[in-house]
Amino acid sequence: MLLARAFRLPYGQRLFSSTSLAYKTLIQFENANIHRFGNLNPAFKDLSWQLKEGERWVVVGAVSAGKTTFAETVAGKHLIQPLTAGQWQFISKDKSPYPSDHIKLVSFRENSSLFSYGKHYYQERFNFSDPENDITLRDYLLKDQIGDDAAIDNVSKLLSIDHMLNLSFMKLSNGQTRRARIARALLTNPEMLILDEPLMGLDVANRSKILDILGNLSSRVLVVLRPQDELPDWATNVLELGDMKIQWSGKVDEYKKRIAQASEEKQQEDDDYKQTIPEGGDPVVELRGVNVSYGGRKIINDLHWTVRQGERWALLGPNGSGKTTLLSLLTGDHPQAYANDMSLFGRKRGSGESIWDIKQRIGLVSPEIHLYFNQQMTALMAAGTGFFDVVVPRKLSTEQETSVRQIFDEFDMKDLMDRKLIDMSTGEQRMVLLVRSLVKSPSLLIWDEPFQGLDDKMIGQVTKWLENHMRPDQTLIIVTHHEEEIPRAVNQRHILPMISDKVQ
Repeated sequence: MLLARAFRLPYGQRLFSSTSLAYKTLIQFENANIHRFGNLNPAFKDLSWQLKEGERWVVVGAVSAGKTTFAETVAGKHLIQPLTAGQWQFISKDKSPYPSDHIKLVSFRENSSLFSYGKHYYQERFNFSDPENDITLRDYLLKDQIGDDAAIDNVSKLLSIDHMLNLSFMKLSNGQTRRARIARALLTNPEMLILDEPLMGLDVANRSKILDILGNLSSRVLVVLRPQDELPDWATNVLELGDMKIQWSGKVDEYKKRIAQASEEKQQEDDDYKQTIPEGGDPVVELRGVNVSYGGRKIINDLHWTVRQGERWALLGPNGSGKTTLLSLLTGDHPQAYANDMSLFGRKRGSGESIWDIKQRIGLVSPEIHLYFNQQMTALMAAGTGFFDVVVPRKLSTEQETSVRQIFDEFDMKDLMDRKLIDMSTGEQRMVLLVRSLVKSPSLLIWDEPFQGLDDKMIGQVTKWLENHMRPDQTLIIVTHHEEEIPRAVNQRHILPMISDKVQ
């Protein structure tokens, strides 16, 4: 089993050497048509691919290339026609003939059977929780009795979340939640583990650690990544998808040579960009010795920071440094904002303004707020909620709908407007939320990891929008764990340090 093996291995030591294995076929698709259940039209046509013992595959591709559908297919979650076109040779059929009972897919989408964000309101994550619907991280890992306390302690230490076991699951940060979902998958002891973009929301150190852990577990690991993500050093093969077809398949070294030229061309484009630094205007954000604590543990300590009108800032720092907490102070969602000396738009907090007065001047994107949207909404409906700073649809005026459509057009995404969120990839949904943040032409844009799930083309679209459409008097604060994704228009950086006694 994956978990048991992982705990017997010294850190950095591999379980298998690919040179010593007989390369027997584990999984094979041959001219297979892949159907999502309930859909007569195949998602993939004539799909042919095989996984052999000792191979460790990485699946890459642009947004909507078919990566998630492919991962779900390998995990046995879709219908294959003809039935004989898909074979899983390694599963123990005396236990269960269904691949989905042997293969664990971690997709990082909400699993409402374990925890439903829909039962909570967004600001609750910063306040006291509803004990009837709240669960701790330990409860989440114990759910359905997939592991005992000893196993949970072991796997949580492996993923550096052991100090969070008694915290409310809802209060975990984006990166912490991802590590928790990986921990839950390991506790099931699957015969094969598939992870769909596991690195989103993680800083450099945690990305490296997660990949090392996966490399040490077993040869039966398949990882889905964005094309621009760094390939793990244990990868042997790469599968590139595009337009629901296999575009390229081969050894990892051949793939690296293939993409090297494209990387050089992008670097030349960046080198040709001439950055202009606007002169800052009146203060938009003023923080004077701000402190935030939970249960006596410091999250933010004596922070001083001024952001002026027209400035473009990157807010940086490792997982657990308090970036999202800081942004929640600015948006009015965190109750400790009123206990601190801070001003927004020239007004001291607690001087009579409501949370809605503050939000009316702010356009927000974050991984956390992404979780609260009803997936049955269309892109137009979801983007339109930005006028009202809510996550439920409201009727738009003709003028408001025209504004939303214009921004979709500026992003070259008109074809998304009438599609439901549930039918979109994570990257497409994130683009919809970027549009949402812009619809009311806010004074301050707060983008917390806005590029999660986006490919290079989409990130380029957003970057060019900032360069061509952002007003000189608009202010931007953007959070990212990828230095290379910081928009060229950003001209200042603020780095939050770790505090040794804080929750990380």
